[in-house]
Amino acid sequence: MRRTTALRTALSAVLLVGAWAGAGFPSAQAADAPVTGARTASDTRQASAGLLAAMQKDLGLTEGQARARLSAEKSATAIQPAARRAAGASYGGSWFDPSTGGLTVAVTSEKQAAAVRATGAAVRLVAHTARSLDAAKARIDRLRAPAGVSSWHVDPEASKVVVNVVSSARSDNDVQQFVERARDAGPVTVEHSAEAPQTFSAGTVGGDPYYTGNVRCSIGFSVYGGFVTAGHCGQAGASVSGWDGSGIGSFQGSSFPDNDYAWVSVGNGWWTVPVVLGWGTVSDQLVRGSAVAPVGASICRSGSTSHWHCGSVLATNETVNYSQGAVHQMTKTSVCAEPGDSGGSFISGDQAQGVTSGGWGNCSSGGETWHQPINEILNRYGLTLHTA
Repeated sequence: MRRTTALRTALSAVLLVGAWAGAGFPSAQAADAPVTGARTASDTRQASAGLLAAMQKDLGLTEGQARARLSAEKSATAIQPAARRAAGASYGGSWFDPSTGGLTVAVTSEKQAAAVRATGAAVRLVAHTARSLDAAKARIDRLRAPAGVSSWHVDPEASKVVVNVVSSARSDNDVQQFVERARDAGPVTVEHSAEAPQTFSAGTVGGDPYYTGNVRCSIGFSVYGGFVTAGHCGQAGASVSGWDGSGIGSFQGSSFPDNDYAWVSVGNGWWTVPVVLGWGTVSDQLVRGSAVAPVGASICRSGSTSHWHCGSVLATNETVNYSQGAVHQMTKTSVCAEPGDSGGSFISGDQAQGVTSGGWGNCSSGGETWHQPINEILNRYGLTLHTA
């Protein structure tokens, strides 16, 4: 890639030096290992002043609370796979609880409670297994949703499927009929959202921006051979140019709706680095893996319009009903986003989470945003995440 300014060249050099300097830190493959006290102290020291400031601003935390939460979330993420195995067939889902700083695992039988607690997780007895709730959601996925229904997902804490209805459409006949049919599919509760979701692509109006025709979107994460992004930003074969107007490559695969993911090849002198831009709000973040953060964990997003913002994971495996059609297996967050942020990076600590799809609201008044999980994209296209 032809870097046309000294600033960009200097930034690239700094990022590469940072990647080399960080080579001694634990890798993503160590995510399932127990988190020791020494490692916890090291992890919190790695948090940049900018990241801590963003968490304080967006989550209402003190610096000490932000450091403690990052450490607790890393511990919860690490024990989550073992806790799920311990729950066995009675597993009802799991979530991070900021009030206790630990992972809570739902089970339908007390028989597995002791084994789950032995992993370090708290236990909640619930009525339905995750498997039965997922099956109910899958039945709802087969229904045709009207525009007034914004999304639906499994809520393990409530042990129900939550159907989100746009407040202004709650009395609509089609919405009421959909809710009735959804309740026939399984245990359902209804919640209300302020607005209908929309994708966050934009006309020619900047993790980094890229352009497809007159559409600007944001790079998600570097993979070997290119980068991943949102599917609604371009179709397979479409040419892509970068922030400086030079050609990057083209879309090699794209899916939207049903999914919202794509990957773009990189050539013409461009290269990839395992970095998410902090836009001056935080230092640029190195990507070290893709361990999935639990519901309740903090998460941050980088995009070319609204730059860097943080929030919490609200739900996973949510079906989002855009005007173009439903998109499945999305993760909902309390992070804001705006047009042009589509495709950008969602990251929790140093772990890649997904690419920005859409949402409602903006970064002045607030809102919610969904991302397509990164591991699904990697598996779909046989890609390897570029990590530090």
